[in-house]
Amino acid sequence: MHITHHLIPVAGGDEIWAEDTGGDGTPLVLLHPGVGDSRIWDRVVERLTPDHRVIRYDVRGYGRSPAPTTSYTLLTDLVTVLDHFGLGRVPLVGCSMGGAASLALAVTAPERVGSLVLVTPGVGGYPWPDEPEVDEEYEQLVDRVDVQGLTAFGLREWARSGQDTEAREQMRSAANAWITEAEYEGEDPPVFDRLGEITVPAVVMIGEVDRPTMVECNERIAESVPGCRTVRMPGVDHLAPLRVPDLIAETIRSHSV
Repeated sequence: MHITHHLIPVAGGDEIWAEDTGGDGTPLVLLHPGVGDSRIWDRVVERLTPDHRVIRYDVRGYGRSPAPTTSYTLLTDLVTVLDHFGLGRVPLVGCSMGGAASLALAVTAPERVGSLVLVTPGVGGYPWPDEPEVDEEYEQLVDRVDVQGLTAFGLREWARSGQDTEAREQMRSAANAWITEAEYEGEDPPVFDRLGEITVPAVVMIGEVDRPTMVECNERIAESVPGCRTVRMPGVDHLAPLRVPDLIAETIRSHSV
């Protein structure tokens, strides 16, 4: 195994940090959630590298990727990363925000996706229920550039299994990204109503102590994707890669084709 790190040019002159473990194993791509960065996969990656070439990257402004300076979408940046590594059809493993980007690609460019492992995923076009008080609190924190307040907000809403050191570090990284994300990130295609078009093997992993609105979203995704398998994770919140890396790695190995 020969790990390499890359700064990949993306549209508008920005760059994305990426890691490639190399090797002759089956390639797959890990996409991190909006409540952390690619380090959330650390313990999953170490369980996969004996059999897989693992590629992961940080979305603009998250982790080791510089803050965005121009508009972008998660989907177009994902395609740029796949093209950079010469990947045609590849298994995708997406958590939350990363799951939404994975589903967008599976619907709009199905020839690029070999299989889907969706961990507490979001999806564009889903009819989220109104939560005006939560939305207002978040928007006020972003407007004030209150990283500490955003970190506490994120832990309260998304780290219901425990606010340990790893969870706090992930949420702090996300909080920094949320401030620029609000200005620059565009919306991916609203594919929720098209999930029935997906034909590749898929599994949705649901954290049973995640936010109730997210649990319902995950259940509806699983119902909408033909042949989709559901894996329920008792006691797990939205930060599943931190909580149950063994289960996630085992699921990836059995579904990534």
